[in-house]
Amino acid sequence: MPKLVLLRHGQSTWNQENRFTGWVDVDLTPSGEAEARAAGALIAEADDLVVDVVHTSVLTRAVASANLALAAAGRSFVPVQRHWRLNERHYGALQGLDKKETAERHGAEQVLAWRRSYATPPPEVAIDSPYHPVNDPRYRLVPRSALPAAECLKDVVRRLLPYYEDAIAPQLLAGQTVLVVAHGNSLRALEKELEHISDDAIVDLDIPTGMPRVYELDDTLAVQKAYYLGDEEAVRAAAEAVARQAG
Repeated sequence: MPKLVLLRHGQSTWNQENRFTGWVDVDLTPSGEAEARAAGALIAEADDLVVDVVHTSVLTRAVASANLALAAAGRSFVPVQRHWRLNERHYGALQGLDKKETAERHGAEQVLAWRRSYATPPPEVAIDSPYHPVNDPRYRLVPRSALPAAECLKDVVRRLLPYYEDAIAPQLLAGQTVLVVAHGNSLRALEKELEHISDDAIVDLDIPTGMPRVYELDDTLAVQKAYYLGDEEAVRAAAEAVARQAG
């Protein structure tokens, strides 16, 4: 039975400051590093869960979380693949702004739509902004037409699914256990597809940092069972903390 493990990176510096991060490259806090190590320990302790391969975004907070989790799980030697298609949702002109202050300025309903709705993108970032990916050398080999100035979750689904189908699914079909270390919205996009969550219901899905979610799949990669590792109350509290970020 193939298994897929999804892990949102540990707390980042901008998570701590309650800022929209998106594709801005920020590092983990000490708490975020501890979360990643704890996630790796949970993976190591789980029955019949031996990671064979890892996928991450190209953003430091996911890369660092994967490295720390693998070390804690005793699996630092497994191959790792990185791709921009696993990046967080691009928050456009909101990147760098305080979430609560943005809600006070634009209204909680509008900010909720920007943060959690399926098809409402935030305002685009200017092409000459340092926050536009065309100005980041890590994307120099990506066609400019593929790089977003802002994204809604629907956009993330559209750019993430080809990577899942081409890179991750074949490994699962070969019987490998795959760990994906990514971000709140890229994982929401993947969970939406795996669990067939409706466009309306996805607004209520909040993914906690540093909590591994395991999917047991059949030979067609349909989900047979899904669960978080660790204490259920801790998972619930962490998800509620994410929901409160915009006040």
